[in-house]
Amino acid sequence: MFSIFNIIRNRRVYFWLSLLFIVPGILAMVYNTITLPTHTPWRLSVDFKEGSRFELKFKELITEDQIRQTFQSIGGVNNPAVTRIGAEADNTWQVRSEFLEGQKAQDVRGALSKIAPLDEAFTRVDSVSATVASQTTRTAFFAVIAASLAILVFIFYAFRKAKNPWRYAVCAIVALVHDVLVAAGLMAVLSIVFGWEIDALFLTAMLTVIGFSVQDTIVVYDRIRENLVRYRGDSFETIVTRSMVETLHRSLTISLLNILVMVALLLFGGASIKQFVAVLLIGLVSGTYSSIFNAVPLVVAWEERDFWGTRTSAPTALPAK
Repeated sequence: MFSIFNIIRNRRVYFWLSLLFIVPGILAMVYNTITLPTHTPWRLSVDFKEGSRFELKFKELITEDQIRQTFQSIGGVNNPAVTRIGAEADNTWQVRSEFLEGQKAQDVRGALSKIAPLDEAFTRVDSVSATVASQTTRTAFFAVIAASLAILVFIFYAFRKAKNPWRYAVCAIVALVHDVLVAAGLMAVLSIVFGWEIDALFLTAMLTVIGFSVQDTIVVYDRIRENLVRYRGDSFETIVTRSMVETLHRSLTISLLNILVMVALLLFGGASIKQFVAVLLIGLVSGTYSSIFNAVPLVVAWEERDFWGTRTSAPTALPAK
């Protein structure tokens, strides 16, 4: 009946495709861990490590050397990381330095404003001590773990009357981990290529990705639960395929609308939210993919004890009601 819709039968193709996206990201995270001074999978912003970050927008042209010399002379910083944001005509810079306490940071800012006037509406200074940075990192880790456990318990409870409810919960978590690895891995690649840093908005984006990852998965799972009762005489694979066909239009429509919004924000939004939107966009695409091509086929693979879909015999029908 659904011969043209062979996602379940061809699940090994989609599992390999997932690995194709995940492995480069993992390698990038390993590379960053080895090469970065912080020994972390990504470049950390001031939110997650001790230091100060200056976002400076000037009303007149200013050179990188002028900024660097000001930090060295006023702030006593030996090697500040100076990066231009946007086009040269924007006159916008980001400077990462050692931790500068309130007055010294203001002294540097005042010295820079004497070289070229600052646009105060787009200029800000953030400083985080070692204690606060450590606490933020620890809180971020526990937030992701807590969200994953809450999702696991919720899915188990929602499908407690279905056969083997833990399978649905575990497969949903596997799809969730897939989405997190794709987004985090690509962020590691962008850290290498463009020098992107993760900040508190990255954590917000990842938690949003976790929630979105489960959304479509639960919709399909719920239809499977209904169809298991309605089509009792059909095989489990047939019932799952039917459920995917019935919910595919809704899932793709909602996902496409969200993705179009993210693309618009990425193209026309400000530079300050570009990384946040990029992580969200990656997560939305990955979440849509994993819900259809990973989470549901994994349930079938577990049921049939055939992970790669290599069985040639017809699936066994469930007993009639």
